[in-house]
Amino acid sequence: MALRARNLDRRAKWRHRLAMLTLMLLRHAKSSWDNPADADFDRPLAKRGQKAAPRMGAEIAHLGLVPELVLCSSATRTRQTLDLVLGSWPEPHPEVVFDEAIYMATPEDMLAQVRRVASRNPAPSRIMVVGHNPGMEDFASDLAGHGDAEARKLLAQKYPTCALAVLTFKAGSWSDVDFGAGNLERFITPAMLA
Repeated sequence: MALRARNLDRRAKWRHRLAMLTLMLLRHAKSSWDNPADADFDRPLAKRGQKAAPRMGAEIAHLGLVPELVLCSSATRTRQTLDLVLGSWPEPHPEVVFDEAIYMATPEDMLAQVRRVASRNPAPSRIMVVGHNPGMEDFASDLAGHGDAEARKLLAQKYPTCALAVLTFKAGSWSDVDFGAGNLERFITPAMLA
């Protein structure tokens, strides 16, 4: 009995070392510039963004990529994007952490925030960050050391509003995730879903 327990414990540790972590980076949907009095942080979504976000949410659900945890900038347009995405997902919805630090964050800042929110026990295996450019584009590019050739080509060209980068990492924990270690599995733009 004790031998069997030790073997199961060893297998669990081995699986943990070979764990696959998924990080999804969603840029907010198209925002409105209609009211020049709005501060950048407070700009809402434009009609185009209001249409694109639920389509992207439905695609995430269709691909079976609904995250366990969402880290979202607290800016108006990112919150509105997330609300529309969540509306396309089955219940129960993932835990959401709103973080002002994601607004105007550098790739280094975003990685630190991902590691911070993922440090809980048990740690989520799939996290989505909802943020802004240029940070999202730089973060995805810096993380993606390899991956799907077409996805890498599209990412290098442009990171449009409401685009989603899906990266996987062979890592035992989020503290092991680092720049250049990610595999870019997919890069999905709203134009692909129209």
